[in-house]
Amino acid sequence: VIVCVSAAALLLWPGGSGSILGLRNVVLLAGRLFLVLALLTLISSVVTPWIRSYSLTQTRSSLVTVPEDEKERRQRLARKEQQEKLSEKTSHYLENVIKPREEMKLRKQEEHFYRMTGQNWKLTEGQRLGEDESMVPECGSGEMGLETPNKEALRKRKLPEHVVKPAPLSEPAQQKKVLVLPEEPMETAEGVVTVALRCPSGRVFRRRFLKSFCSQVLLDWMMKLGYHAAIYALCIPYPRRQLEVGDNLTLEHVGVTTDMVLIVDERIPSD
Repeated sequence: VIVCVSAAALLLWPGGSGSILGLRNVVLLAGRLFLVLALLTLISSVVTPWIRSYSLTQTRSSLVTVPEDEKERRQRLARKEQQEKLSEKTSHYLENVIKPREEMKLRKQEEHFYRMTGQNWKLTEGQRLGEDESMVPECGSGEMGLETPNKEALRKRKLPEHVVKPAPLSEPAQQKKVLVLPEEPMETAEGVVTVALRCPSGRVFRRRFLKSFCSQVLLDWMMKLGYHAAIYALCIPYPRRQLEVGDNLTLEHVGVTTDMVLIVDERIPSD
């Protein structure tokens, strides 16, 4: 700055030999000096921050840069620490605030329920049946004795005899009869007949039997189709009559000697 001021003074100094420095020239020279100093101050105030920022940028760029993997690792560690702190705060809040509040609420609901249903004895610690009953006076003549909860419970537990007495063993239920039809013989076998059942629904079912088969097999076949023998019977269409079947009668004995149609009809209730 001193060098610049000196150079400016030399440049602005009035020339000419033999001239006398007057007061006016001194004032003009001083004003020019002050103007030059102001300009220099303004330039320094503008340039100095830029130089500093440039030097800081160079210094930072000269430092060793942190790899991206290291940055990600640090970020993950920071996030993990935050999550652990939040989890710890949450568990502490649940354990010390929410859980006791829920337990108290449930206890109040139980007490209210027991009082409404008349089960106040469940709210007490209770005693075993028979304890401390001898200390309570019995009912005297003309006086009302006190009855402990144990006695009351013991009296109520004396159920009637028909309830306490075990029920007699019932007879074992009869096993349900399993309907098993004989295998259907071949059409070319000797003594084969084809029987058709016309059901109340309109459907017709056909099956082959041997004449030597027991006639009860027809009723089993009908029941297997969903028509119980206690309600339905097998009838011959013409002349219309009920087919008599039995365990000791074969199909040939009851008249089923050729291919024929039998009708599943409801039994007529007997008076």
